[in-house]
Amino acid sequence: MIVWLNGTFGAGKTTTSRELTGLLPQARIFDSEEVGLMLRHVLDSVPCTNFQEWTPWRGLVVETAAQVLDYVGGVLVVPQTVLTAEYWTEIRAGLAARGIPVHHFVLHTDRDTLTTRIHTDTAPESLSAVRWRLDHLTPYEEALPWLRREATVLDTTHVPPAAVARTIADTVRANSARSTAV
Repeated sequence: MIVWLNGTFGAGKTTTSRELTGLLPQARIFDSEEVGLMLRHVLDSVPCTNFQEWTPWRGLVVETAAQVLDYVGGVLVVPQTVLTAEYWTEIRAGLAARGIPVHHFVLHTDRDTLTTRIHTDTAPESLSAVRWRLDHLTPYEEALPWLRREATVLDTTHVPPAAVARTIADTVRANSARSTAV
């Protein structure tokens, strides 16, 4: 099973994913961004603004997740922003073809809160990415209509990550119980 945490930068995906792994049995974080970093040295001659544009990234995310789940089982928690509907459809279809259930959540926060979080994030990797993260607020807002159709949207504006993780874990357990009862 995969629990995919989508949403723009600053919504709380990384922190929530850490909390969530303690609530779901055999859960581990699968950072699909690492797949993109792996591909950078191989595909550096192929122009892109985001490694998600590379078709191999999407295929390798599916294949890597499937291989990891086949090897260790359990639950993969994927904290990854995907704002292009076509890319999400490709990933979801690939996982479905492998028989892997996906619970897709969007962690949503209003623009003012996101801007504050982006500016006050003190993680070293965050300090160098402020402009990039701010530049993705509008594409996130433009993606919201299809994200609302494809995922469960959770407002994280005034909710601590631990509470968001509990809500996700409860939802996943309830949905899984309904799936097995059918």
